[in-house]
Amino acid sequence: MPRDLPVGNGRMLVTFDQQYQIRDFYFPRVGQENHGGQGPCRFGVYADVPGGGGGAKKEKLAWSGDGWKVRKRYLRDSLTTSVSMEHGELKLSLYCNDAVDFHRRVMVRKIKVRNHADSARTVRVMHHQAWQMSGTNVGDTAYFDPDLLGVAHYCGPRHILAGFWTEDGKQRVDEFATGTSGFGGAEGTWRDAEDGHLQGNPIAQGAVDSTIAHHLKLEPNGEATCYLVFICGESRGELLKLNDWLKEHTPQGVLDRTTSYWRLWVSGTAINFANLPTKFVELFKRSLLVVRTQVDDSGAILAANDSDILQFSRDTYSYVWPRDGALVADALDAAGFPMLSRKFFEFCQRTITPEGYLHHKYNPDGSVASSWHPWQTKEGVRRLPIQEDETALVVWALWRHFERHRDTEFIRPMWVDVVMPAADFMAEYRDAETGLPQPSYDLWEERWGVHAFTVATVWAGLQAARKFALSFGDTARAERYQKACEEIRAGAEKYLYDEKLGRFVRRLVVRGEAGTGVGGKKAEIEGTVSQREGSPYDVDEIFDASMWAVGHFGLFPIEDERVRQTMTALEKRLWVKTPVGGMARYENDYYHRVSSDIESVPGNPWFICTLWLADDLIARATTPAELKRALPVLEWVTGHTLESGVLAEQAHPITGAPLSVSPLTWSHAQVVSTAIAYLEKLESLSPCGTCQQPVFHVRGVVGGSWEAAAETAPPIETLVAAAAVGGNAGGRLRIDTRDCIGCGVCVAACANNVLVSHKGKALIDVRQVNHCDLDGACVDVCPTKVVRLVREGVKAA
Repeated sequence: MPRDLPVGNGRMLVTFDQQYQIRDFYFPRVGQENHGGQGPCRFGVYADVPGGGGGAKKEKLAWSGDGWKVRKRYLRDSLTTSVSMEHGELKLSLYCNDAVDFHRRVMVRKIKVRNHADSARTVRVMHHQAWQMSGTNVGDTAYFDPDLLGVAHYCGPRHILAGFWTEDGKQRVDEFATGTSGFGGAEGTWRDAEDGHLQGNPIAQGAVDSTIAHHLKLEPNGEATCYLVFICGESRGELLKLNDWLKEHTPQGVLDRTTSYWRLWVSGTAINFANLPTKFVELFKRSLLVVRTQVDDSGAILAANDSDILQFSRDTYSYVWPRDGALVADALDAAGFPMLSRKFFEFCQRTITPEGYLHHKYNPDGSVASSWHPWQTKEGVRRLPIQEDETALVVWALWRHFERHRDTEFIRPMWVDVVMPAADFMAEYRDAETGLPQPSYDLWEERWGVHAFTVATVWAGLQAARKFALSFGDTARAERYQKACEEIRAGAEKYLYDEKLGRFVRRLVVRGEAGTGVGGKKAEIEGTVSQREGSPYDVDEIFDASMWAVGHFGLFPIEDERVRQTMTALEKRLWVKTPVGGMARYENDYYHRVSSDIESVPGNPWFICTLWLADDLIARATTPAELKRALPVLEWVTGHTLESGVLAEQAHPITGAPLSVSPLTWSHAQVVSTAIAYLEKLESLSPCGTCQQPVFHVRGVVGGSWEAAAETAPPIETLVAAAAVGGNAGGRLRIDTRDCIGCGVCVAACANNVLVSHKGKALIDVRQVNHCDLDGACVDVCPTKVVRLVREGVKAA
């Protein structure tokens, strides 16, 4: 099931499943110690069933998965949920808002219950806690705490309090139960709730759970509100302290301040979104917020926190892959959040090995995580179990960070502790004959060999290291790194590009080397490997979207005909030929495969791979018109999000439903990166005809503000229509706001203040439109020709 409503603050993360049940509950680190891993935490109500006729009154307990129509969204530009639930049989509707306080480990759910029956009723709101403290269900305790007026669970230094609050800020749990769960045949206290009453057992230990209830009295067709609150701490004393804080600030206060904080946070980007589709702009902001929930305050950037994947491998995505982290950090940097990327680079500083490479993946606390990469093959051959692109991309991202922010004091220790050892390792870890990197595992973590993606990123990492070396005056290192780059490019030109195929290949396999696949899937993932006469490598001919890296990271120029041919071939072969569409990872992709029709469905569409296609279109664009060719790809992505705006790793090629983990941090980071790439390219393609300086700027909006007029003017979306019937006799002024890039040039040319800038768009102030002098100056200077003046009896200017 997708986790389509993550809420968190960097020290606490809570996710929900499709039935609006808490499934993952992390603290004190994001992604480590999942206290919600035992099973779903059920949420529902117990009430009478209206219209039952004569006889005994019928009552029913309905958990959120029992007959409810649930819609899960967020409040705009926030990490506060907006969840509506309707139950036809019970004639009840619920509206809920969830938020984790932006600073403290406190989660609040506001529950507004609406009675659609014509009679007064008492509704019992219930919540079941299936905690697994510290990730295990051994030695836990659940008890009712009379001082905290709620049920607390604890094991060692991990404590979680669950309780209800009234609308006027008072704590009140009307019923509770604690008991054994998942041991000796006991299903849990949620079964105790089925008759509408909880037995009040005050304490249980071992494998335990609990359920609490709050009674709401509802008038006919009336409504009432309560709050469900979770407080987390590392001692009972911390729970008491936070509970006192909540008494002062109230649950509603937590919701209000947290909603405001995240709106302030995401608006800090100050980006002019130009002609990007509105829904993609919304996805951009949602992506930043979702990414933030997956970043621990220690700097760990988690790939995904969706424990549903446990059913496939008994492992999760709740780890730090340095590759994913570097690409996410680069996206955050580009969007204007360097503090988060700095923390990630410091995480890498703490975890890089003395030899200069980064391991496969890490736990959020920096310890080395589980891995399936062996240190020795079955044949007894030693090998380094790394994906070298992970080391390379951290160095690449560090230089881009420094280019943007010039924070020399921060970079100084990074140069010494991260860049130098990593670059020295990459320069040495190469084949003496070909100049290419030694074999390692690919970015998909499946194959051993010399991969196009790895070659491109190692080249980019060494180029970044060379620039650092020049900046710090280390000319000897700069020359060594440059020489390594030249040898890598020469090797790639000789061995990675295949004249026979007319494109680059995804992988080179050292001839005669055993053990090039992974585990039991080896036969499926090996691909087509063929020999090339006179080459020390066999060639893997499978189409793979990751070959996009050859141009993207600059190993060869994006204009190079060989790069163009490769991308054309990839799009043709990997685009999913169903109504769903999207780009697959590679041919015959086995991971979560749902179709055997390899010709039409080479694999499930991946969001990152589809956005790579948009990146290529953006990079190739030489005019604003060519740049717009990327927009349909962006619209494809927005068309396959969950209603909440969350992106999974993959989409079902037939139904479009999310597949694999959700949300995938990398998917959302790629949205951010692609959006910034589009806007920066638009800026470079919009020069002034006189001075050649950009007339469109990605950051900041040129022109005045129309905020003061917002109360009296018509809604923004009706401005153009309203203006069309106004104005001086003999003319009408129009603006195509969809394609307006917000450069502000037309506003500056308008002498009578008819045109104004508002939220990145030029708009017509209908209060001033009669002052338009119809001289057409605004039309003449508009670089994108979206301003039009239609004079009576004359064609549009």
